Amino acid sequence: MMQVQALSFAYRQDQPVLQEINFAVEKGQCTAVLGNNGAGKSTLIKCLNRILKPQKGIVYVHGKNIYQLKRKEIAKCFAYVAQHHAGARFTVFDTVLLGRKPYIKFEPAPEDFRIVETIIKQLNLEDLALRYIDELSGGELQKVMLARALAQQPQVLLLDEPTSNLDLSNQYEVLAIVREIAKKEHISVLMVLHDLNLALRYCDRFLFLKNNRIFAYGGMEVMTPQNIEEVYGVPVDVQEINGIKVVIPFPRNN
Repeated sequence: MMQVQALSFAYRQDQPVLQEINFAVEKGQCTAVLGNNGAGKSTLIKCLNRILKPQKGIVYVHGKNIYQLKRKEIAKCFAYVAQHHAGARFTVFDTVLLGRKPYIKFEPAPEDFRIVETIIKQLNLEDLALRYIDELSGGELQKVMLARALAQQPQVLLLDEPTSNLDLSNQYEVLAIVREIAKKEHISVLMVLHDLNLALRYCDRFLFLKNNRIFAYGGMEVMTPQNIEEVYGVPVDVQEINGIKVVIPFPRNN
């Protein structure tokens, strides 16, 4: 379980980005972080695993204050997948194996290789295993970075726009895999998403950011037309089609 208490962050003292952020994510849950551009979604993700240092607040993972942990211990608690990735002259297999680094003392053990092989298979990357990652498409690279994060076997998985480079089929495939692994391995997942319909389909909880604060946080009960319009400034309807809830926007200028 991850608990965030009174977290506040500003890049400049007179320009707060996050103020008094409080929430908790249970094991096995997928939580969508939602809000307009500039709402602080990516900043929040980076504050949680100490890429950015908040001016105030505490983050606990299973009762441990992560701001008191060493970097290697944090890497065993959190895995993070950024929006953008630089290519390098590593194979896909070796890149995923880097996710085992927090656990490797001298050289990889058979268990490390087994974990990597399992995750590569789960994400349907077998055909790319020996390819160099600087030869991959943006979508392929995104899946490889997710595989590397899962190889860390984290307690909390942080995803910043995990579907941004993926085609329609891969968006649904990847989020389904993330949800399945989260429930099976009891991982808390926090993901920044712009597509509300993907959030509705694959997430258990929804955290809306607005004006530097949490506007709403909860389950399906907070995914209302009123909340969505208040946060995004666009009238919407939430309907159920074939048993699946979907958000239908009605922009005022159309």
